[in-house]
Amino acid sequence: MTTNTLASLATALVSGSIKVVDLTAPLGPETPVLYLPPQFGKNTPSVKVHQISEYNQDGPFWAWNWLELGEHTGTHFDAPCHWITGKDNPNNTTDTIPPQNFVAPVNVIDRSKEAAANPDYLLTVDSIKEWEAEHGAIEAGTWVLLRTDWYKRNGSSETFLNADENGPHSPGPTAEAIEYLLSKGIIGWGSETIGTDAGSAGGMTPPFPAHNLMHKNNRYGLASLSNLDQLPAKGAVLIAAPLKFVKGTGSPVRALALIA
Repeated sequence: MTTNTLASLATALVSGSIKVVDLTAPLGPETPVLYLPPQFGKNTPSVKVHQISEYNQDGPFWAWNWLELGEHTGTHFDAPCHWITGKDNPNNTTDTIPPQNFVAPVNVIDRSKEAAANPDYLLTVDSIKEWEAEHGAIEAGTWVLLRTDWYKRNGSSETFLNADENGPHSPGPTAEAIEYLLSKGIIGWGSETIGTDAGSAGGMTPPFPAHNLMHKNNRYGLASLSNLDQLPAKGAVLIAAPLKFVKGTGSPVRALALIA
């Protein structure tokens, strides 16, 4: 049965009947990075690319670079140890998470119209239940991703971060929404914004609930996702594997989805 299933999957991939969708934003020096107010501590630096050689005297037959970047830069995976609430969980770093957890079915909640009308849009429990009534229950072991089409702003740090004198303005979940999803047994939560929380999340209870509650429960996060508008509400499979950094709190990823 397993052999036949894998053979069918391989055939479908080769034939193109299963499509691979890239959910990843480009990663480079222009990638927007999260800005924290001074009272919250240091910020991650922008991506820097340093040339080692490019078919020249430093290496005549090859080109390669070395990089400077934060673990939580661009489209990235949040491990549980990223947040203080998850620091004592077992298998909570990028090198210790079971690899089985990097591949799972995905639910995509489309609230792009709401986010277009209100950049501070917050996903509520009632909104999730409305989605479930239309598309079916969210199942244990699956990812839940919030589609807002925010990724279309990613070409500009100003519009992607969308901050003013009152702070950043971007959509995300309420604490109650995250608690509800955790009660369903989800494996992770993802968004198209710079982080997994809304721009206003610092003032919520608890602060930054997607981080606080997901990682407290040894679950995962994905941020700065792209192209969620190409996925169905249900039926896709998400592949999001962080680099195997030793004691890593997170990692840039090439997030992919398989759709039929």
